[in-house]
Amino acid sequence: MSTRNSPLPYWGLSSFYFFYFALLGAWIPFWALYLQDLNYSAEQIGYLLGIVMFTKVFSPSVWGWLADRRGQRMPVIRLGALLAWVIFLAVHFQPQQFWWLALITFAFSFFWNAILAQFEVVTLAHLGTRYKNYGKIRLWGSMGFIIAVILLGWLFDYLSIRWLPIIFTLMLVALWLSSLQVGDRPINTGTVGEKTSFLHILKNPPVFCFLICVFLLQVSHGPYYTFFSIHLENHGYNRSITGLLWSLGVLAEIGVFLITYHLFNRFSLKQVLLASLLLTMLRWWLIGYFVDSLAVVIFAQCLHAASFGTCHAVAVEVIRRMFGGGHEGQGMALYSGISFGAGGALGAVISGWVWDINPQWIFVFAILAGLLAFLVVVP
Repeated sequence: MSTRNSPLPYWGLSSFYFFYFALLGAWIPFWALYLQDLNYSAEQIGYLLGIVMFTKVFSPSVWGWLADRRGQRMPVIRLGALLAWVIFLAVHFQPQQFWWLALITFAFSFFWNAILAQFEVVTLAHLGTRYKNYGKIRLWGSMGFIIAVILLGWLFDYLSIRWLPIIFTLMLVALWLSSLQVGDRPINTGTVGEKTSFLHILKNPPVFCFLICVFLLQVSHGPYYTFFSIHLENHGYNRSITGLLWSLGVLAEIGVFLITYHLFNRFSLKQVLLASLLLTMLRWWLIGYFVDSLAVVIFAQCLHAASFGTCHAVAVEVIRRMFGGGHEGQGMALYSGISFGAGGALGAVISGWVWDINPQWIFVFAILAGLLAFLVVVP
């Protein structure tokens, strides 16, 4: 079905991205600090944050299968958002108990992590031939992240970080409510004769290399997402500055989303990806070895435009081009599971092990993972 002349639910789509990534803005920079305040060790923090990323390995695929079977995605997305909210309420009871918190984190994140990949498919279906507008909608997610980290960074300089679970619960409610504002849109699966099997797509060497690359890229991000806030706090940065630094990275990401269409017109996807990987390695070196210089850290955070922004834009474009014909949901779920899931979880756990030996070494590890990703793409 063509969406050329159909109305685009711009604000409905944008609000979902806004609240989903506002949740990330509360989780990524501050959850490790919350766990540290509960006296969890670096190894335990690595495991607890790794659990969230680990559920991304399989939950998007399970949810994608369910959505494909039902033939509708939004009811599944709404259910996932509701269950994530209800289950997270249990975090408020005995958060100091490691195994209890690990169990609740696993159950809640199973549903939370499942919904974004399917919503990306819904967005692409609504866009149809207007896919060039993807960046303009997705940037609202970045705005949500920025507003959350700035406000919470300022707030936690005055209030105890023990308020974080309450704030997170309220954000989950807002996410569920925003999911009620978007309807389903069928995607164009082509004719039966045109449809290629999902397994056949995976056997395509460029697709295989792409998946290995995004896995290694997110392994390299594991130390950053897990310990960047703690790293800054250990070097004397207050939480307001920490929030501003996180927001700066995402602000740079917004700028990239606005120009990705022009980048892809001028350069190949491979060229954009290789340049992004080089800048990613530079970013980890600067954060690891020059953290005491605010100016250097500011520049390093601007490189988030490359390490996440352009890399994610390339990934979405690869999925659009190579997983079309009815496999968009599976392709998006596979990308999310392998990269943010398996890659992010491995990076978080390993950085938890390495942190107690030498905090600086986790960024050496990040550089090496980025280098491997670069070498995979080069041939």
